[in-house]
Parts: sequence; C-alpha cells; structure tokens
Amino acid sequence: MTRLLVWDIPVRLFHWSLVALVGLSFYTMKTEGAPFAFPVEIHARSGYLLLGLLLFRWLWGLLGSRHARFSSFLRSPGCTIDYGRRLLGGRPPAFAGHNPLGGVMVLVMLLSLSFQAVSGLFMTDDIFFSAPLNGWVGDDAVAFFQSFHHLNANLLVVLIAGHLLALVVHRVKGERLVGAMFTGRKALERRPEDEPDAGLKSRVASLWLALALGALSALPVIWLWHA
Repeated sequence: MTRLLVWDIPVRLFHWSLVALVGLSFYTMKTEGAPFAFPVEIHARSGYLLLGLLLFRWLWGLLGSRHARFSSFLRSPGCTIDYGRRLLGGRPPAFAGHNPLGGVMVLVMLLSLSFQAVSGLFMTDDIFFSAPLNGWVGDDAVAFFQSFHHLNANLLVVLIAGHLLALVVHRVKGERLVGAMFTGRKALERRPEDEPDAGLKSRVASLWLALALGALSALPVIWLWHA
C-alpha cells in the first residue's frame, strides 16, 4: 500500500471552509438562527464568502495543482460510464484524485453552489433586507432569481446527501476519502491511473499562485461586504 500526497493545502482549506459556510447558510435559513439577532444578514455575508471561495476554486481548477485541475478529473462520457460499470462490478480502477464519477459530482456541485451564491445577490425580503445587486434588475428578474434560489437549495440538499452516500460506499470499499481531505494523503493498494508527478518545487510555486488567486477572489467579497 502506498500513501500519495494528492490534495494540496488550498484544496483542503477550500473544502472545509465550504463545508462550514454551507452549513451556516442552511442553518440561518432553515432555523430561527439563534444566537444571531438578524439571521438573514448572516446568511447574506456567508453567501459573499462562499462566492469568493467558489471563484477561487474555479480559478484553481484551471491553473492550480494537478489533481485540483478540472482537466485531471473530468473525463469523457464513455470513460465515466465504463468506470460506473466497473464500480458496480466491484473492481473499479484506482485513482489518486477524483474518479470519473466523483469528477462529475464535483462539477455539478460547483455549478449548483455558484448559481446559488450568484442568485442570492439579487434577493430581497421586501422589508428589512435587500442584497447588493437587487436594484440592478427589474421585479421579474428578482422573482426569477428568488424562485431559482429556493429550488436550487433543495437540489443542493440532494447533492450533499449523494456526496455523503458516496463517502460511505467508498469507505466500505476500503477508500478513506474523509481522512485524505484532512491530511492530503491518500492510501492506495494499487498504482493509480493518475499518480501525481509534482515535486516539491512545483508545490511551493502552487502555494504562491494560490495566494495570488485568493487575493484576487477576495476583491468582490470585500466590495459586496461593504456595498
């Protein structure tokens, strides 16, 4: 068995920050929001931070480390179907990063979360709260964004449940995905089809790139926070 460094620090920070902010967002809308006096404001600010995180992840998916890049885990429909067939057969090929089905799930969740964060910028309760971009569009557009926001929230619940179920399935098959997202290292019994080839120098360069992209992604968050 080998232990490979797969998930870099930016990916791990993104993942657990996303978990915390999505949890906070659902909590402030699906409960009374205690101890917050004005839960909708906390919900909105959580959304701004989510938007910054997601912007970073889209950029990191294009420019980041090997297993973070979309090109490393988004595969052809034929390859994805073949992996699903072999998974059902009990002996799928090993992947250090996201497997083909996991890659599809990552893309769908990123799209859904991004649409959720963007649509939230147009929301209003017509009483106390109006999001920063609410006045930029007409009433019909606002109604559309609000309907989409609520419907997509239900879709996100389904996607999150599917993600958790996938973690259980992989754990039963001996693959500890949760632990790998904490340590960055993944234990594999077989040589993976996507074994990383990045050395220390490239990882250090990736951290500097992550800092630059993080600063860029923070700019819209700062503007929204003070809008």
